[in-house]
Formats: sequence, C-alpha cells, structure tokens
Amino acid sequence: MAVRVAVVYYSATGNVHALADAVAKGAASRDAEVRLRRVPELAPDSAIDANPAWRAHVDATKDTVPEATLEDLEWATAYAFGTPTRYGTPSAQLKQFIDQTGGIWQAGVFHNKPATSFTSSINRHGGQESTILSLNNVFYHWGCIIVPPGYTDPLLFAAGGNPYGTSWPSGGGELPDQATLDAANYQGRHLADIATRLRG
Repeated sequence: MAVRVAVVYYSATGNVHALADAVAKGAASRDAEVRLRRVPELAPDSAIDANPAWRAHVDATKDTVPEATLEDLEWATAYAFGTPTRYGTPSAQLKQFIDQTGGIWQAGVFHNKPATSFTSSINRHGGQESTILSLNNVFYHWGCIIVPPGYTDPLLFAAGGNPYGTSWPSGGGELPDQATLDAANYQGRHLADIATRLRG
C-alpha cells in the first residue's frame, strides 16, 4: 500500500500555495497518495478585499483546493504543513486548524508519523526558521518524527540552503522561483521516501 501524504497549508496571496503544490507533486512522484488541502480562511472580507492579490488567490482556490478536515489527518501516514510567517510564528488560520486536533492526538493518530514544514515571509530574515521551529513544537507533542530537508541534496543551496524547511522571501511580489519550487518538490520526495522506509 502506498504511503499517504497530507499537505496542509494556509496561503493568503499564493506563495505558500505554490510551495504546497510543489511539495505535493514531489510526494506524488514517489507514488504516494497525496491530499493537498487548505485550511479555512478566518480574515473578514474587508481585509481580503483591501489586498487585490489576497482576493485573487482566495477566489482562485476556493473551488479548486478542498478545505482540510481532521479526517485528512487520520487518513495520512505522513504530513507536510505550510504557513506564512506571522511575527515569526505560524498564521492564525493554520494554528486554529491545529488547535482542533486534541481528540485525535489523544487517540494516538499522529504517533510515529513523519512530518515536515515549509514557510514564506516578506523578508529573507523575516522569521522563517522560527516559524518552522514553532510548527516542530506541535510535532513534538503529537509524537511525530520530524523530517527536515537538512543538507541532503545540492539543489537545496540554490534555494537559500535552509535545512529546516523550504522557505521563500516574497518581498519582491513574485511567487517562488524555480530553485525554491525545486527545493519544495525535493522536500515532498524526501518526506515520502522516509515514510516509505518507516513503513518497512
């Protein structure tokens, strides 16, 4: 049976969505079953409408990417979580979804499953690593096996060489470049490979 990877993310203007899609494609290239899921939006329409890129992304994905559910987490044998950086921590949208997992955590759903994470911020030093480390705190509590990309492939250096997880500085207003998408794709492949090894 193939490993099952849930790629769960929040994205406002599309940067993390692009990374999530690349992670999902990487895992799928290793014959993993993949569910790409976005968490629900919490921001009011007034805030979204004030940023045309935010509104465009919400409209573009609302009918094409299903919303994440706890059942997706129960289904999966491996996880990839993505979020923008919010003051060096995960977004409220992703955190709210995670905060609903108490029941399945107590049931042991997450035990010994591999997990990885990725992020984007406006600035190159805008809290990317601390955001990933914050997500790792969740994985510790869940009893997951954290799977960072590390320095396990030379292609990671072209994307900035972040050993914690793929990250993208979006301050230029452009979506992730090809080197960063390649790193995210590799992170998905790496996660699926580790999940396959753990399955035995």
